[in-house]
Amino acid sequence: MRTARITLALMLVFVAVALLPAQTPPPAGATAVGQTAGQRAGGRGRGGVQVMTLTAPWAPGAEIPLKYTQAGGDVSPALFWDNVPETVVSFALIVHDVSAAAGQGTDDVLHWMVWNIPAAVRSLAEGLSQGSQMVDGSRQISVTGPTYRGPGAPASGPPHVYLFELFALDSMIDVPALGPTGATVPQTRAAVMAAMATHVRGKAVTAGVFRRPVS
Repeated sequence: MRTARITLALMLVFVAVALLPAQTPPPAGATAVGQTAGQRAGGRGRGGVQVMTLTAPWAPGAEIPLKYTQAGGDVSPALFWDNVPETVVSFALIVHDVSAAAGQGTDDVLHWMVWNIPAAVRSLAEGLSQGSQMVDGSRQISVTGPTYRGPGAPASGPPHVYLFELFALDSMIDVPALGPTGATVPQTRAAVMAAMATHVRGKAVTAGVFRRPVS
């Protein structure tokens, strides 16, 4: 069963990357047919989505170490990325359990969302502190509040697949983190996703699997 779950995680990564259209910029001085002024300026028009690379402390599809889970230290993992598009203004990271249903069964469990990560950043350090807004201006939430929430699939079931998705955006996201607005986690997540919809210029995906050890 564990082998099957790892295979599924790898398939999710490969399919997600395969679905991204390759970015093929026009020759210098040329304008692509049908390209609007907004697209040429990196504005609201959608262009190609560049495939980036996202690296975690485990191999894609491998078991997530206890340190980064609820069964261990619940420490956020160090993440690194590269092959970033030139048009990037900010990054957004979404970590979710695609094996668990939430809400009315049409959504999954959000373990971490970080947005407005500055364009110059190429990594997140291990063990980021909790708080709605960090020193660099990035904002974060999870199912349990403004902090990373590690994987926690029960020992009684099969391993869960956790997807890590990083988006390069050509804008900042004007959505506040949890706080005075009183927005719920699902509402905040939906608002960030909606704000991202026409601004994605690059994407990277990796995954891991986890199930609590049998005590």
